[in-house]
Amino acid sequence: MLLSLPFLSKPAAAADAPLQIVATTGMIADAARQVGGDEVEVKALMGPGVDPHSYRQTRSDIVALTRADLVLWHGLYLEAQMEEFMHKLARKNVVVAVAEALPKDALLGHEDYEDKYDPHVWMDPGMWSGVVREVQRALTEARPEAAGIFAANADAHIADLGRLDAYAAETLAKVPESGRVLVTAHDAFGYFGEAYGFEVLGIQGISTESEAGLSRIRTLVDRLVDSNIRAVFVESSVPDRNMRALAEGASARGHEVTIGGELFSDAMGRDGTYEGTYLGMIDHNVTTIAGALGANVPARGMDGKLATGS
Repeated sequence: MLLSLPFLSKPAAAADAPLQIVATTGMIADAARQVGGDEVEVKALMGPGVDPHSYRQTRSDIVALTRADLVLWHGLYLEAQMEEFMHKLARKNVVVAVAEALPKDALLGHEDYEDKYDPHVWMDPGMWSGVVREVQRALTEARPEAAGIFAANADAHIADLGRLDAYAAETLAKVPESGRVLVTAHDAFGYFGEAYGFEVLGIQGISTESEAGLSRIRTLVDRLVDSNIRAVFVESSVPDRNMRALAEGASARGHEVTIGGELFSDAMGRDGTYEGTYLGMIDHNVTTIAGALGANVPARGMDGKLATGS
């Protein structure tokens, strides 16, 4: 088993060399790059389209994780298949579960797993600001002499998150109240719904490991028809077969439903693109959702950087 592999020795980091950081998800890696700037080199284990709920560490991941100066993972049972390994790694390496620093009374419950929380906190830029602060704290502890740099970078990024939150609130408020129902592949958008006043319906539960039964699809078909919901959304990190089945089920009832677009749920867009950053990921989601549900939206999002319109 991978867990039984011996830990590799970590070379000492030179004081003037960038901190070597390994992050599990693209969202955390982006936060580390924004806060760390030139002081860090960041590797993300999970790239575009990768589902963190089912991801298991590879042999090359283990090498990178054990040699890193700092490991940042999400926690809150997001990386469910890596949990045991991360706790074992923390006995010998500096490992920080950045989302677990958020106040528990701000978290949503987790129906799939008792005594756990919905981990998808990045869907609310306001909550994500708290994660960015925890990334700042972890970097500062790893390299105290760069505390001023990390603080300035974190402040600038959190200002951008505030601007993104304002754009989201203004844009999503243009969706007619009766149309503020978001139907997706799995329940990754609970914090989004709480922040912007949307009812969120997922075919699968909070974890993609949960099963979507025919009864759940029938229930959602009934809701689509009864509430005259005209658009549903696929996700970049979840197969679209259940959403297609949902649309086909509604069509069989004489109710036409379109696929409103592909959303970034558990992973960001392609590396090197605007959508491959946290700001671009949420900008894309907000603009796509609002446009598909009847709002007049900017063709290329908040700052005109989206690759395509919604």
